[in-house]
Amino acid sequence: MKGLRRLIGNRAFYAMVMAVTIPVVVQNGITCFVGLLDNVMVGRMGTEQMSGVAIANQLIMIFELGVFGSISSAGIFAAQFFGYGDIPGVRNAFRIKLYVGLAVAVLGALVFLVFGDGLISRFLQGGGDVGDVEATARYAREYLNLMLLSFLPFMLTQVYSSTLKETAETVLPMKASITAVLVNLVLNWVLIFGKLGLPALGSNGAAIATVISRLLELAVVVVGTHRHAEKFSFAQGLYSSLRVPRSLLKDVLKKGAPLLANELLWSCGMAVLSQCYSLRGLSVVAAVNICSTITHLFSVITMAMGTSVSIIVGQQLGAGDMEKARDTDYKLLAFAVAISAAVGVLLAAASPYIPLIYNTGDVVRSLATRLILVSAVTLPIMAFAHVCYFTMRSGGKTVITFLFDCAYTWVVTITLAWCLAHFTAMPIVPLFLLVRLSDLLKCAVGFVLVKKGVWLQNIVAGQHSTAKA
Repeated sequence: MKGLRRLIGNRAFYAMVMAVTIPVVVQNGITCFVGLLDNVMVGRMGTEQMSGVAIANQLIMIFELGVFGSISSAGIFAAQFFGYGDIPGVRNAFRIKLYVGLAVAVLGALVFLVFGDGLISRFLQGGGDVGDVEATARYAREYLNLMLLSFLPFMLTQVYSSTLKETAETVLPMKASITAVLVNLVLNWVLIFGKLGLPALGSNGAAIATVISRLLELAVVVVGTHRHAEKFSFAQGLYSSLRVPRSLLKDVLKKGAPLLANELLWSCGMAVLSQCYSLRGLSVVAAVNICSTITHLFSVITMAMGTSVSIIVGQQLGAGDMEKARDTDYKLLAFAVAISAAVGVLLAAASPYIPLIYNTGDVVRSLATRLILVSAVTLPIMAFAHVCYFTMRSGGKTVITFLFDCAYTWVVTITLAWCLAHFTAMPIVPLFLLVRLSDLLKCAVGFVLVKKGVWLQNIVAGQHSTAKA
């Protein structure tokens, strides 16, 4: 009972957690919901367009996670600087994010321009059992080309929004996201189906709507930050100089290299995983797309709990309160698993009805229902591993984070999926289930690492005087 009480916080604790988490949940929830509507709208145009967009978005995810990974190391420093009360340190962390984020955006655009066709073709080797493979590839290429225009605004938005969150401001990013997704929803309706006298652009319309909405999101978050610079103090004199202390830059890059490698290799691993599933046919590509979109919507609370760990635990580590950080992390871990189990029950109950909203065949709908059930059952596993990842990251243990997340994904998860997909005739549903259950071992490793406290570390203790110089 004593151990159980340690995992449950009081009313003040959950009020504090909700104050940080709810804006992130609202932001991510609306984004995922509009993503679902976007997915459904494109799906109304046929299986080929839906599958083409799904393939392109799998590749775009590699870029987005590359941005996330490239700025994450500076974000760890920013959260701990803020916890210590060092605003110039936060400002320098922001500037480092700009440099590395810009490099990733330019590199990502070049890679997709040169190698896009070959990457898309990797997802279409299973044959067109329910659609036209050539048409699917064409839709994917057109969508990807248009989405390249969103890379720079996406990167800049992430730099601003992540810094705001690391300084305990989650409302402005939420407002920017809500504005953007509502505009995206309207533009999707207009451009995909050709309303208000405009031509029906199908999946290309969805891409154009996304680019416009991301530009708007960037405008809202940048204007809001600088207009209220007295509230967001890191914005004061932000561009008066773009120089950063060499010692800080060195530490950020040293800790950031494993994080960037982790996000890039992990997202590539997810693409390889999707490619393994796609060997079972185009129907599986469509079904996995439906399952992934719905699962993301239902797991927004779990994802937000990772952000809460980064903000709350990171600030407590920066303030040097290790015992409080440990206690907070245990409670957040238990809360994330409990919430995910409850959400999994709701997802399982909804699984037979969700695929009915898509304009696709019975085969795809049946597969999607069963894959959603698998995701529902394994949501708590994903939640535990997710919070363990952010726990170790909050303490700057980026090498351990890399081994825990990316190395495990490639050595265990990808290897298992590759072997089952290429060397057996196992149907997609049991294959999908076994791959998801492979994260049980990852959870066991995470439990040991979190309990040992290898992540309890203040990484900015030696940087304060330099940052303020």
